[in-house]
Amino acid sequence: MKYTVITGASSGIGYEAALAFAARGKNLILAARRTEELERLKAQVAEIDAGLDVVIRTVDLSVSANVHEFYGSLADYSIETWINNAGFGNFASVGEQQLPKIEQMIHLNIEALTILSSLYVRDYAEQEGTQILNISSGGGYTIVADAVTYCATKFYVSAFTEGLAQELKGKNLPMRAKVLAPAATETEFAKRSFDVDEFEYAGRVAKFHTGAQMAGFLLDLYDSEHTVGIVNGATYDFELKDPIYPYAGRSQTGSRD
Repeated sequence: MKYTVITGASSGIGYEAALAFAARGKNLILAARRTEELERLKAQVAEIDAGLDVVIRTVDLSVSANVHEFYGSLADYSIETWINNAGFGNFASVGEQQLPKIEQMIHLNIEALTILSSLYVRDYAEQEGTQILNISSGGGYTIVADAVTYCATKFYVSAFTEGLAQELKGKNLPMRAKVLAPAATETEFAKRSFDVDEFEYAGRVAKFHTGAQMAGFLLDLYDSEHTVGIVNGATYDFELKDPIYPYAGRSQTGSRD
């Protein structure tokens, strides 16, 4: 049996991605901090296909020790797709941002994603049909006012994933690495970013997608030969692209080009 791993699966894009991949007949390993929401998701997956195996892992991936333990707990499963969706945002100027939250955001958005990506590539890069999909943001390609630190974390996700894709291709390895860059999406993202209890997208955000729409775009990226799936910030159309960042490869002598 093969599995699709989705982190940050208790809400938003991760939640909807789980339902979308379940509709494709994929067995799932779902990770997040909230057990109750994961159990609710598991029940919904059973309504789609009761024959699917759904494994739940309750874990806070902003703690690096938990990240290693989580990956190690999956040693007995065969994983064909890994989706690093866990992450959160922050809206505040650099001088006014709350550092405990920022530290946690960096641990989750950058450190956990890097560790899990590295371990998965180490174990599965040579296996046909494997993919790693990292969730970045439109803010991983454009710096947004009062979200500078958040955007910087997502610039890292975009650059890291594009670079990984180039590296895998350069080594003729079958695994594919891809990055999804949403724009505004109706999820819990805004509540966590602004530290508020409620946030209504309708009437406050001019354009946005639903989590289900973004999960559909994620499947489009999964099915494609492209590296980047990005929402156009002006039109809100979804576009599939080759790597956007410049990449300096190595010459045959091993020196930099």
